[in-house]
Amino acid sequence: MPRSRKRRPDPDRGNASLDRLIAGWRRSEVKRGVEYTVQPLSAAQAQKDYLCPGCGRTVAAGTAHLVVWRADGVLGDAADLAARRHWHTHCWRIA
Repeated sequence: MPRSRKRRPDPDRGNASLDRLIAGWRRSEVKRGVEYTVQPLSAAQAQKDYLCPGCGRTVAAGTAHLVVWRADGVLGDAADLAARRHWHTHCWRIA
């Protein structure tokens, strides 16, 4: 009877698949000629209140929403990420 060959879990492989999964959520969008990086945030991940720049109302903690930042800023990735904003999904869609 042949032996079964069970693969041992590779700890590095698990992290790579998680990184791919997270990166899969993140996407690029172009609005009015400007490229943005858009990343959805689930209700479980939303821990704080934010002010939506689209409607000026609060994005309450525990509400699924989008985190958006410029992808093509001239000051570099760190500055773009620091300038990210939290939008209601609907507000971003109609912006």
